[in-house]
Amino acid sequence: MIMETLQEIHLKQRRSMYLLLALFVLGWGFTEFKTVFAGLILGSLFGLYNFWILVRKAVRYEQAMAEGKKRASLGSALRFASGIAAVAIATAMSDQFDLISTVIGFVLPYVLLLVERIIYHVRQQ
Repeated sequence: MIMETLQEIHLKQRRSMYLLLALFVLGWGFTEFKTVFAGLILGSLFGLYNFWILVRKAVRYEQAMAEGKKRASLGSALRFASGIAAVAIATAMSDQFDLISTVIGFVLPYVLLLVERIIYHVRQQ
C-alpha cells in the first residue's frame, strides 16, 4: 500500500473544491438563492484557505522535526481568525451572504477530505 503525501491529498482537495465552487457560482448566477450560494462560496473560499494553511504548517513542522528543530506554530490561530472573518463578513453583509451556508461552506473542505480519505482506505483494502 502506497500512502499519498500531504501535497497530493491537498491537490485532490483543491480540485474537488474548485469543481464545487464552479457549481456554487452557477447556482448563484442562475437561481433565486443568491445569498445561499454566495454564503457557500464565501465559506468554501475561507475553508480552502484554512486547509492550505494546515497543509503548509504541517509540511514546515515535518521539515523542522526532520532537522531536529523545535517549531512553534500559529496555524491554529490563523485558521481560527479566518473562521471569525468569514462569519463576520457574512454577518455584516447579511443581505448578500447567508450565515448558515457560509458556515456549511467553511467546513465543506474538511467534510470532503473525510469522505475522500474513507474512500481511499476502502479501496486500499
